[in-house]
Formats: sequence, C-alpha cells, structure tokens
Amino acid sequence: MPSRHLVDQEVVPLIEMLPGFQLDRASLEQTRLMMMELGRENRPPTPEGVEVTRRHIHGPADAPEVGVVISAPRSKAAACPGILHIHGGGYVMGAPDMGLVTDAAYVTQLGAVVVSVDYRLAPETTHPGPVEDCYAALTWLYRQADGLGVDRKRIVVTGESAGGGLAAAMVLMARDRGEVPVAFQHLIFPMLDDRTVVAPEPSPYLGQFVWTHEANLFGWTALLGQAPGGPDVSPYAAPARAPDLSGLPPTFMICGALDLFLEEDLDYARRLIRAGVPTELHVYPGAPHGFMLVESAEVSRAFARDSMAALGRALGVRNGAGANPQSAR
Repeated sequence: MPSRHLVDQEVVPLIEMLPGFQLDRASLEQTRLMMMELGRENRPPTPEGVEVTRRHIHGPADAPEVGVVISAPRSKAAACPGILHIHGGGYVMGAPDMGLVTDAAYVTQLGAVVVSVDYRLAPETTHPGPVEDCYAALTWLYRQADGLGVDRKRIVVTGESAGGGLAAAMVLMARDRGEVPVAFQHLIFPMLDDRTVVAPEPSPYLGQFVWTHEANLFGWTALLGQAPGGPDVSPYAAPARAPDLSGLPPTFMICGALDLFLEEDLDYARRLIRAGVPTELHVYPGAPHGFMLVESAEVSRAFARDSMAALGRALGVRNGAGANPQSAR
C-alpha cells in the first residue's frame, strides 16, 4: 500500500533523492562509491576546536587490524566522556567518514572523545567479523582511556541503522564477557532483527523508501552468509534474538514511523523495559529511514534535540542540544 502521502512534507526531498537502494553483488561496489561521494559533497569543514586523527589498532584474534577515526577536543581540561560510534550502511557499505559531522557535534556539544570504527563489511566479511571489529575498538577505547583523556566510567556506544544493530549486539557482548562497562547505548533506527525479512504479515506502510524490504534481504543475507530468518542466528548478529535483555545499560532509541525497522525497534524497546532497563523511545511521524538527512525539517530538529539531550543527561554534560548530529546512512 503506497505510503508517500504519509511522508512529512519537509522530508519529501530525501525520498526523491534516495527512493530506495537497489542492491546486489554486481552493483554493490558502485553503490558504496556513490554513498561515499554523496557524503563528501555534503560535509562541511571540521570545526576549529575539533582534532581528527586516524590510526589502526589490534583487531580480533587472527583478524586484520581495525581502522578508527578519533575526533577529540583540541584542548581538554579533564577526563572527557568517550563515545564509540558505529556507522550505518546495511552491513554492506559505509565508512567512519560518513559520521564525521555527527562526531564533531558530539565533540563540540558534549566535550566527548569520539572513536568511530571502520569495521569490515559484508559480504566480504560475514558475522562475527564486523561485531568483533567493533568490540575490539571498544576494548581499545577502554584500555587506552588515560592516553585518550577519556573517563572510563562514561563510555557510551552509538550507531545508526546497521551501526545501531552492531552497537546493540556489541553491548550484549560486553555484558556477557564482562570486560568493559558500557554506561549507555544510543541506538538510532537500529537494524536488529533478521526475521523482519520473513515476517508473514509485513506492515503495508513501512520500508517503501530509502531502506526497502529488498535491500534488507540483501543486507541480512550478506551479513549472515545464509538466508535470514532461520533458527540458528546468533544474538550477536541479530540482537532481537537475545532471550535475555536484563543487565544492559540505560538505552535511548529512535525510529521513524515509516521506517522498515519500526516494529522490530518497538519490540526491542518493550523487551528492554520489561527487563528493567531504563529506556527512552521516540517515534517520529512522517519519517522514513534516514530522515534526519534533511537537516532543516522540523522532525529532524526534534530528533537532534532529543538525541543530544539524552546523551547529555547520560554523560552528565550540559550541552547545546539543538544542532543536528546528522549522519548519512
């Protein structure tokens, strides 16, 4: 059932520019390049008070090094909050540079040191490679906190879309391994459940723009290396599969009302609340996947305020909430 009439009018330019990803193995590399070029064209200069450095750290056992991009205040008066940022891209595309605007906003408004992870992509690397790369970055951030000027008690994890899925999976992993305490998880329309691909009665209004049912099938198949929806999928690949969500850190989640991930995100938030996890959830009307790319839209401004305010509360920082921490998919 067509849902264009439900799209917020200020967000319509997004669905005209990105009506839906057409993904397959033959076109994947071209799509990756297109997304990176789009990100470069729309990226403003790095603010003067922000220093960006790149390095490689030890990866998971028997795996390559992991690239990270570190955005930090040029001058730090005390131990800063630490944010591990995981970019989106359906598990098959994207890079940390897509989130540099967001990272700079976290630095300038929250005084945080941000580590963005260049995890390996599917289908070249299937699960558990990507989440293990992210976990390696988390443990590095924790162990190197003194050198980075980070307060180990104020490390949060954030991600958009597939990055939100990896963030949620990695936080489950951190809880279960007991090596790194995560203070807060900040999940932006996270991609949590492979079973959405095989839902017997999909919503008639969700997933018609930007990230579609067809793209979702491709992304999950690439990550899992098999057809999604089967009985043996790990919760570290699809966090919605986790039988127990207790003991997770306080959580902030958002989703657009027209996003394909809405129902899986609503269910995950409900289960977090039932497990005793302090959870804040926002659903934005008229909003498809990636809606905040239209920075001038009021719904995007509302997201920016809610997102930064939640992070500020979690980190004990009085911040200038309101500027859009825009992050491309």
